[in-house]
Amino acid sequence: MNAMLEATAVRKSFGATQVLNGIDLTVERGSVVCLLGRSGSGKSTFLRCINHLETIDGGEITIDGRHIGYERRGDRLLEIREREIARRRSEIGMVFQRFNLFANKTAVENVALAPVTVKGTRPDQARRRALELLDRVGLADKAELYPTQLSGGQQQRVAIARALAMDPKLMLFDEPTSALDPELVAEVLNVMLDLAREGMTMVVVTHELGFARKAADRVVMMHDGVVVEDGPPTTVFSVPAHASTQAFLSHWADQSIETETK
Repeated sequence: MNAMLEATAVRKSFGATQVLNGIDLTVERGSVVCLLGRSGSGKSTFLRCINHLETIDGGEITIDGRHIGYERRGDRLLEIREREIARRRSEIGMVFQRFNLFANKTAVENVALAPVTVKGTRPDQARRRALELLDRVGLADKAELYPTQLSGGQQQRVAIARALAMDPKLMLFDEPTSALDPELVAEVLNVMLDLAREGMTMVVVTHELGFARKAADRVVMMHDGVVVEDGPPTTVFSVPAHASTQAFLSHWADQSIETETK
């Protein structure tokens, strides 16, 4: 199987509000898919459903051929125990809009924590790996600093290193630059570009169209909880077929200047 992520007819409601109305999406191993769409289109909810931070109301999602929060018993999907969910979820890295670092721990301690507590890695091994990952994201000299001593871009790079410390099969990014000042955006996008070039499978919710053009194998446009367009960036950006895609691209062309990345 070459598919890392398969979503079929995924539905999700919050009360009377239907947020996901039947999402079908396949993400091939080693590819980068960028999810675009206006606020409220369901992008972030779908991302949270992928790793079972939100439960789905219908359909199926599998990662590397396996459900995260369920086991199939005949024709039924039954929710599994939280400990097993956490174990399976550990194979998926997620980087949020906010950095969610532990304020009382240094950068290296933030990165090393999960491998020790979740995977049982020896503390000395986890620290060595954490230092390697901080070097990988350009923060080798910031390892002993606390989050309050780091810029927003540096904190987000620590968050990326923390996700990578679990050796994930799949990386999810939920608007990872939206909380950053404009001058700090490029340093985070450059780390993400490097991951894409190294073959990391990634699903990225973003409004950074320059990043999508450079890094994405496919761009997926969501509107009212469904996928309305799916194709390579050159096609979607040059000749968008759906009216919502056309409106979205026109809006962002008018509202923003693309961030330059290396």
